[in-house]
Amino acid sequence: MNTNQIPLLFAFFFLTLAPFGFAQNTLSLAEGETAPSASLSQMAWMEGHWKGTAFGGITEEIWGPPLGGSMMFSFKLVVDGEVNFYELGHVRQQGETLNFELKHFHNDLKGWEKQDEVQRFPLVKVAENKIYFDGFTFERVSDDEINIYALIHNNDGSNEEVVFNYKREKS
Repeated sequence: MNTNQIPLLFAFFFLTLAPFGFAQNTLSLAEGETAPSASLSQMAWMEGHWKGTAFGGITEEIWGPPLGGSMMFSFKLVVDGEVNFYELGHVRQQGETLNFELKHFHNDLKGWEKQDEVQRFPLVKVAENKIYFDGFTFERVSDDEINIYALIHNNDGSNEEVVFNYKREKS
């Protein structure tokens, strides 16, 4: 896959999630099912500066602490020394549950989604070291390592689960 195809792959993925039950590490909320109760404190371990590799480049995520009813994050993919794309988003406390929400941006900060469009992923389940959103799972491996699993629906109709393994950046 060349690096010019990566934004298209991500745009297609975030607009089209695969059905429930496809992959081992990601889940989907069944139709009519209500998101479980949870609080941001259950996800506070995501706070920090994380780096890894994926899609032929370096991935970086920076997560802020719970504040004002959300945990904000930024993501970027750098391939061949240049930013390929960014994501900005948050996990937001909404009533008794959490929602994972994000927007994508090209390397010149032009948005992928329409101005008021946001990609939303409801909470599915909270486990001891994992938090499952619809098509995404955040896993605490240790204090200095996390995995984020994302379910991608490819252009050819196939589905794949991609794992982003991150190590904590030390100051």
